[in-house]
Amino acid sequence: KALAEIVRKAVENGWVDAGKAERWLEKLEEGLILREGWPKYHVGLSSSGGLEIRYQSTNPDSIRQEAQRLENMGLKRGVHFTVKMPDKGRYGYVSILSEGLAYAAYLSVRGKDEQQRELAAAFVEYILQRAEKAGKDVYRKAKEIEEEGKAWGSMELKKFEKEFEVDGKKYKVKVKGGEAEIEESRRDRKLLRIKITAEVNGVEGDYVITYSRHGKRNAAVGFAVARGNAPEDREADAERFAAVIEALTGKRPKVYRKKNGQIVIECYREHLDGFIRYAELADDIIRWLEETSRR
Repeated sequence: KALAEIVRKAVENGWVDAGKAERWLEKLEEGLILREGWPKYHVGLSSSGGLEIRYQSTNPDSIRQEAQRLENMGLKRGVHFTVKMPDKGRYGYVSILSEGLAYAAYLSVRGKDEQQRELAAAFVEYILQRAEKAGKDVYRKAKEIEEEGKAWGSMELKKFEKEFEVDGKKYKVKVKGGEAEIEESRRDRKLLRIKITAEVNGVEGDYVITYSRHGKRNAAVGFAVARGNAPEDREADAERFAAVIEALTGKRPKVYRKKNGQIVIECYREHLDGFIRYAELADDIIRWLEETSRR
């Protein structure tokens, strides 16, 4: 800090080139951060508005050390962060994905032990500090991801009740319980089944939606089929099913009818992001997302 102040005074007095001084100040700031235990991460927004978190170095040992620190924290390489080693003096990097920051925030409150929680909390706090220096928009995005991660597993299904209205019709949803499980399909695909037992306007039922990965983008999509032999029974079941999903996630699912008379309820990643807030579902959803990631 003292050296940085000397450099600033030198610039004010015209004793040193401003551009050169700026580079010196950057080095001093990097040294201060290293002294406090963290390398200098760049935090900013991409052209598409996503959060970018990246540490760069030409030193292979520095890249390995930072990757090891993230793994010790509980983050997984290829799922929560990516690594590129330096080559012939060129920069390598450790790049943390948005999912990685959210997961670190989750670990900061629900990690397996105090050491893991403290390490994750310190890392998240540091990234938020870097984001704040980068500007309001960057900080807002980083804070949004942090809050999302801390919300994972923070609620309980068995205590959930909600009343709301859709197109003039009132719904009262009372959840009795639920669970999630991962299983292998016949095509060796990992499926995620989410089962919710709930009462909708006084009618109790079990609602099961099955998620799998689809397409080139590896999108998480969930499907369910309304029950009932008669068309009116299927209509009523689909209506209650949609009400349960909307109550729990805040997002209405897509409902459509097939030529054979089936009524399909379709959910997406935004619904999964809602389900992950419930303690009974969070661990299996997180594990399924990790195990089916293509990164």
